[in-house]
Amino acid sequence: MKDAFTKKWIIDNSLEIVKGYEKGILTIRGLHYRLVAIGMTNDLQHYKRVCDAMICARWGELIDFDTFSDHDRFMLGQTEYEDISLDDKIAEAKNQVRAWMTSYSRNKWQNQYYYPEILIEKKALQGVFQSVCENWNVTLGACKGYPSQTFLYDIANRFIKTTDEGYQPIILYFGDYDPSGEDIPRSIKESIIRHGCFSIEVRGIALSKEQVIDMKLPPAPVKVSDSRSAAWTGLGQVELDAIEPNILQALCNNAIEDIFNEETERELRDQEQGERVQYRSALKEYVSNL
Repeated sequence: MKDAFTKKWIIDNSLEIVKGYEKGILTIRGLHYRLVAIGMTNDLQHYKRVCDAMICARWGELIDFDTFSDHDRFMLGQTEYEDISLDDKIAEAKNQVRAWMTSYSRNKWQNQYYYPEILIEKKALQGVFQSVCENWNVTLGACKGYPSQTFLYDIANRFIKTTDEGYQPIILYFGDYDPSGEDIPRSIKESIIRHGCFSIEVRGIALSKEQVIDMKLPPAPVKVSDSRSAAWTGLGQVELDAIEPNILQALCNNAIEDIFNEETERELRDQEQGERVQYRSALKEYVSNL
């Protein structure tokens, strides 16, 4: 059935929407939710229209191919082929030496109470969270739904190690508002405890019923394929992508800030200042003796 949300409508509005985002931040699903916010129907049929329209828009040179992020698909490694210039390699080495001379710092979390990691339900949103996690030096991982036991075993081993060293491990979790999205944090915690880390804390940051209501996010019918939907009494399915990327970044930043003790960090920075001079002196002596 035809409606107002034609390919032209989608492309015209998408051109305006993408202007507000840096490349590689917005996903196609995120674009879909931005279009829903201005009136488009929130269902699978219209999401597929957005996907098709964006294919046409990119091949038609209306939108750049690197506008949207897709962290579910990636390549490993790099094939080196360029001719090596000695002068370029010398300049590169000098830059590296300069960087080493000025890069001394202590680990941000070394005298904190918490050892945090961020888990997100969807790998496609990794680009949204990455800059915040890099700024805080916090590990970021994508569950891709219910995470595998291999994934959780690796996390548990890191947490056991940090617990033995006196830290409280905590997961700050971001997932969809739906039956599975609400259940995944419980499943993660139970598995990590079963792997031997008994002190784990899992804190759900988004997406909650209250956030859906406060942000006026448009719910869709819960997937009938989700076995947990029959007993669920929520408002309907709302994906994490429905939240504006800048708001997601703020939620992530605030969640980390809430567990970070600035007073103990100041003590660390005072210690770092004195050690930086010793660090530079030791490197200079080493290089001069090569």
